[in-house]
Parts: sequence; structure tokens; C-alpha cells
Amino acid sequence: MKAQGAIAAIVGLALPLLTTQVQAAELKVLASTAVKTTVEELAPQFEKATGNKIDVTFSPASVLKEKIDQGTAFDVTILTTPIIDGLAAGGKIDTTRIAIAHSGIGVAIKKGAAKPDISSSEAFKQALLKANSVGYTAGGATGVYLKTLFEKLGIAEALKPKLKLLQGGVGEAVTSGEIEIGMTQISEILPHPGAELAGPLPSDIQSYTSFSAAVSTSSREADAAKAFVKFLAGPSALAVIKAKGMEPG
Repeated sequence: MKAQGAIAAIVGLALPLLTTQVQAAELKVLASTAVKTTVEELAPQFEKATGNKIDVTFSPASVLKEKIDQGTAFDVTILTTPIIDGLAAGGKIDTTRIAIAHSGIGVAIKKGAAKPDISSSEAFKQALLKANSVGYTAGGATGVYLKTLFEKLGIAEALKPKLKLLQGGVGEAVTSGEIEIGMTQISEILPHPGAELAGPLPSDIQSYTSFSAAVSTSSREADAAKAFVKFLAGPSALAVIKAKGMEPG
């Protein structure tokens, strides 16, 4: 009887441990809007393969950095590489971050509208000057670059009366007619049925933004989080990344 009692006690202690081991992890992910369509397609694949759950919040990278600095809890973040590097230096994320993708800037117009000539930097400049309104999303890496670019092209002052710094997405803004020409990451233009990609910026003024993924140093699901980051950079993700207007790595 004593032996049976001892066995029962051991089983009773082991069951909670076994239950914990098989419980699915729920990962909180903070991701840049530039990788939204990519993550939205890959996350369900990871969930199906592992049984883990992914809860994603999308916002401009600079907004998410501010949230992280303010103490917002997360397991994985996917942001522009310079921001990721800064968070790593500050001890917010694991230093073993992984490059996921990079993307160039594109010009968006309303679907069906006449495409402006943006075949050269001069043509791009003239297209903006002729447009009734132009815009880009405020607060992101693209916006910082475009502000500098307009100054470099000598059109910053001329654009001021018709330049709109958007709080929402460029795709929505050109679709609604809020702006005639918008500029943002190509990966943010392609998903919108009412918007159309007029083309990428000319090569001599193009700017590529790289995105990396990393695990929070405070994550309680570090193993599952690392597995998700590895999955995002794995072979099954390559075709999805390219289909969404980005390049792997």
C-alpha cells in the first residue's frame, strides 16, 4: 500500500509538469507595417506546424520602438535593422537577431489612374511637382529618407503646400483620393486593391530598408520565440517574402 501511495504521489507531481510541457505558447509579436502582409501569411503556417499562437501588433517601426522603450511586453519584434541594433545595445532584445527581408520605396497611385513618368530622378521630381497632392506616412524610416531626398532634389519648399504627412497608410490615402501620389515601402502598396504601384524609385535615388527579427530578453516563451524568428528566415518563408514585394535577407 505504501508503494502504491508513493507511485500515486509521483504521478500526481508529474502530471502538472507534463501538462506544462504540452501547452502551446502564445507569442506577442510587435512588427513593422512594412512586413504586415508577409507576417500575416507566415504566422498561420507557423501556428499550424507548432501549435503555438501568434498575436501580432503592426505599427510603424519608430512607434513600436517607443512602445518597447516604455515597457510594452513582447516576445518577438520585427523592425528596421538600425532600430533592432539600438534595442540590442540597450539590452531589450537578444543579440542573436536575424535579418528577415529588405524592401525598396515605391510610388503609389489610385488604381486605374494614369501612371506618372518616374523613369529617372528628374522625371520623378517633375511628377511630384505636377501632382495636385503628394504624401507619405509620418514617423517611419521611409518618411525620414523622403524628407532628405526632397531637400536634395531642391523641391522641399515647392512641395510644402501639397505635401501631406499621413497618419494612416499610403494605399488607403491614394484609394480615397486624399493624395494623388504616395510613397512608401513597395510591400505596403501591393496589398491594397484600390491602389497601384506606379513603380519603384529610380535606382540612383532608391533607398532600401532592412528588417530584422529578434527575441525579447524578457520573453517567458524564449524557445518558441526563437523558433518563430528562425521560421521567418527559413526556406518556406522565401517565396512569401518575394511575393509581397520584398527580398529575403
